[in-house]
This record gives sequence, structure tokens and C-alpha cells, in this order.
Amino acid sequence: MAPSPTPADKFSFGLWTVGWQGRDPFGHATRDPLDPVESVHRLAELGAYGVTFHDDDLIPFGSDAATRDAQIARFRKALDETGLVVPMVTTDLFQQPVFKDGGFTSNDRDVRRYALRKVLRNVDLAAELGAKTFVMWGGREGSEYDLAKDVQAALERYREAVDLLCQYVIDRGYDLRFALEPKPNEPRGDILLPTVGHALAFISTLAHPERVGVNPEVGHEQMAGLNFAHGIAQALWQGKLFHIDLNGQRGVKYDQDLVFGHGDLINAFALVDLLEHGAPGGGPAYEGPRHFDYKPSRTEDIDGVWASAAANMRTYLLLKERAAAFRADPEVAEALAASKVAELGVPTLGDGEGYAELLADTAAFENFDVEATAARGFGFVRLNQLAVEHVLGAR
Repeated sequence: MAPSPTPADKFSFGLWTVGWQGRDPFGHATRDPLDPVESVHRLAELGAYGVTFHDDDLIPFGSDAATRDAQIARFRKALDETGLVVPMVTTDLFQQPVFKDGGFTSNDRDVRRYALRKVLRNVDLAAELGAKTFVMWGGREGSEYDLAKDVQAALERYREAVDLLCQYVIDRGYDLRFALEPKPNEPRGDILLPTVGHALAFISTLAHPERVGVNPEVGHEQMAGLNFAHGIAQALWQGKLFHIDLNGQRGVKYDQDLVFGHGDLINAFALVDLLEHGAPGGGPAYEGPRHFDYKPSRTEDIDGVWASAAANMRTYLLLKERAAAFRADPEVAEALAASKVAELGVPTLGDGEGYAELLADTAAFENFDVEATAARGFGFVRLNQLAVEHVLGAR
């Protein structure tokens, strides 16, 4: 039996997750709206430590100042009553019709200026509530028609926006970092910065790249046929995993937002092992929130909403237990050694060695036994089978 979640596990949920009404492009809502205050209390009862939100999740779009202040006050009171924290905040630049061609990269300059003002207002709220990360998902930053969008100009406008936001945070003295959330498509036909790799390359061009990292999501990478654990490993390697969105995805299709683990379970196991323990060769682990960005199936009633929220945390904790057992298993240690997994962490060149010394080493080429080395297997199948058996609880 998995341990019950506690705030020490750093599990967090977005208001838009448990609050999703089940509306999709082909069907109306199957659940009533959920009060954010109720969400805070119910998530606290389940053992979560944090809650996140878009501005429009908490404050209805177009609200006047008095309504906005009242909603924030109610929300803050619920946080104080439950002890939940707000580790991350984001801004909705995708639902309202004004953003139909994007926010930061709309062809309409006035829309871009409005989007920046909307985000700046929410950056202030994020800092006020103690958030450490501000996520930016550009769901409408893209196109359906290649000739309708000057992509190079759009990337320049994207950079202009992120640079301005970084400078604003620096000038205000906010303890806040930004995290870009990649996604290949949906709702746009093609979205800018579609993968972790694209986002990391973009960050390298910014005026303050140290302020900006990534917020990868399981489904967003896997719907493009990519390996999520690989993307997370690269983000960790570059010190850019500022936040993470966990959910489930079953193959290359629309973004399913299933419960975490209700998709590629072996990849989820590898991911939890990486997040909790770091790479076998000594790479860094992840210390931030374990954030669930999923949608309770539209087939569920309100009881099913909370059951699915609990299922995310339970699955993570079960995989965490299995990963610890996997790491402690002597047969796994022997299989890892036989597969030379740790040897990849040993530099190819020796201390002080350069190309001259490598060229002079006849054992590296002239006397290297290519045939004998090629004949040796790595035992990767055995290693993976051990992982499968640990996931299934057979070991």
C-alpha cells in the first residue's frame, strides 16, 4: 500500500485541472463550475501542498477592481486556513477571442500590448502570493497557414516580450523565475517553441537566460512521439527544469491529460526514478513541485474528480516506492554494471588528454579489437525486464 500524500511530497494542482467542467470541442460541460475556494480545501484534505492558477481561473475575465480584490481575498483566506502554498502562477492568453492569433506574437500590435499588460498585472499577483515560478504556455502563439505568420518576426516579438518581463521582475526585486511550456500543436495547428529542445534554444537568445527555464508536460512531448524522460534529463542537465507538469498520454494523438501513469507506465517509472534520484551516473535530481496538469475525465461526477486527483498522487508515490526498490536491488546493480550504464559518466578523454594524446594511443584504434567488442551484448533487455518486474511488484 502506498503511503498517503503529505505536503512534504510537494504535490500541486492547477485550479483548471480539478475545475475542468468536461467541455470539449464535441460536447458541452458534464459538471458544474467549481469554486476555487472549495478546490483549495479539498486538495488540502487529499494531502496536496500547493495550488496553481491562471488569472482567469481565479478572477473571471473582465471583472472590475472590486470583484478582483474580493476574489483574491477569498482565495488568500482559503490558503491561510489550509496551509496550501502557491508555487506557480500563469496567465491565460488563449481562451478569449481577442487572443485568437496569439498574445505575444499576434499579428495585431495592439493585441500584443494588451497581452503584455495582462501578464504584468498577473506577475504582480504571483509575487504577492509568494509564487517562485511564472509559467508561460503559448497555446495560441502559432498558425494554421504558413504564409499567415512571419515566424522569424514572431520569435523576435516573443523574445521582446520575455525580455521585458524579465527586466520587470529584476527591477521590482521579485524572487520569481519564468518557465516556458512547450507544446507542438492544439489548439493552433502549429505552436511556436513546440518541444523542450526548441524552448531551450530560444532561451539561449534572451537578455536574461538565467531567469528563464522550461515547464515540460508529459502529454505535450509524447503527443509528438518524443521521450519525456529524455527531455527532462536534458532540462536537468542544463539546469533549466524550473517546473514540471505531470499527466498521462497514450501515444501520438490529441493532448489527453490523463491521470499521471495512465499512459506510458514504464516511461513514467523512469521519469519518477530520474526526478527522485537523479541519473545513475550522478546527474541532478529535481527539487521543485510535482505538479499535476491533468483533466478529470468528462465521464466522472464530482466524486470522480477528487478520486482522480488522489489517483495522480497515489500513482506517483507507488512509482517512487518501486523506483527506490529498483535502485536498492543487488541484481539491478549487477545488471546496470553489465550494461555499462555508469561507465557513460566517465569522460572519454583522460585527465589532460587532448586529440594529440588520443591519436597517439594505439589501443584506441590500431589495436582496438572491433570484432570482439561488437560481439558483446549490453544486456539492456534484461535491465528493462527488471524494471518491469519492479513496476509490477513482482520483485
